[in-house]
Amino acid sequence: MRYLRPLMQVGPARVPGAMPMGWCWVTHVEILSRSAAPAVVPVTDLTDAERARFTSPGDAPQIMGILNTTPDSFSDGGAHDTHERAIAQGQALVAAGADLLDIGGESTRPGATLVPDETEIDRTAPVIAGLRAAGVGAPISIDTRKSGVAAAALDAGATYVNDVSGFTFDPALAPLCAARQVPVCVMHAKGTPQTMQDSPVYDDVLLDVYDALAARIDALVALGIPRSRITADPGLGFGKTQSHNLAILNRISLFHGLGVPILLGASRKRFIGSIGNAPEPQARAPGSVAVALAAIAQGVAIIRAHDVADHAQAIALWRASVANA
Repeated sequence: MRYLRPLMQVGPARVPGAMPMGWCWVTHVEILSRSAAPAVVPVTDLTDAERARFTSPGDAPQIMGILNTTPDSFSDGGAHDTHERAIAQGQALVAAGADLLDIGGESTRPGATLVPDETEIDRTAPVIAGLRAAGVGAPISIDTRKSGVAAAALDAGATYVNDVSGFTFDPALAPLCAARQVPVCVMHAKGTPQTMQDSPVYDDVLLDVYDALAARIDALVALGIPRSRITADPGLGFGKTQSHNLAILNRISLFHGLGVPILLGASRKRFIGSIGNAPEPQARAPGSVAVALAAIAQGVAIIRAHDVADHAQAIALWRASVANA
């Protein structure tokens, strides 16, 4: 099998005949393989079917604001652990520029333990209902692995389901999303939060993650979730070392070949602190923004972020300085 990575370009001098992909355009692709060295060929060398696999990221990148209602999340645990604080923070994130919110009631940091459904529901559903009652109209995602939690969140006003297990933890979750006709994000993770950072090993992290996501997307489609309602997240930090994370970031445009938009969740991750000399997660906004802009230049559609105002300002300036973006 050959894997096709579009070499995304931006700027005012768009080459005639280039393949448009949102705010980017493509004239060449990199061919990756498990058995041969990478090669670069013109996009005109691809078949119609190969070109059709690539999905445009849309008209503009979106920001997914992170709202953790947990006491133990890795960067902001406890900061929004009452309903009132969480609702106020959700409103603030939207005001700062979040296009959608991602609300989670169970920490999935390395070593985190399983939270009972009832606890996770109590942490999230009232917050979602409160945000809707306060007039927040932005899409709201429930960040959960569990069908019961997702059902309560959808009943409360959520419109999207984001599962870090790639819909492998609870077999009832994907059918629920199909029945409710809601969009989903399928993320790649190697192992569980308790075990995922215990020396993860891959044959080729980029291609292994791609194959795993392709298989999960096919499974979701078979269960009744149209590909048009699926987004894919390569899962930085979920069963991946720093070198694995960087390998994925370096060639993240490969995932356009999945035929769905790409979401990136790099905000405040440990590798940003390690490379950027920022031991405290709250000090990693500049590094998080740098990673986000690099990903957007490769056509990543959604940036999941804690520091929404910083990301919104940076993206606005990036777009203003790059014609056609």
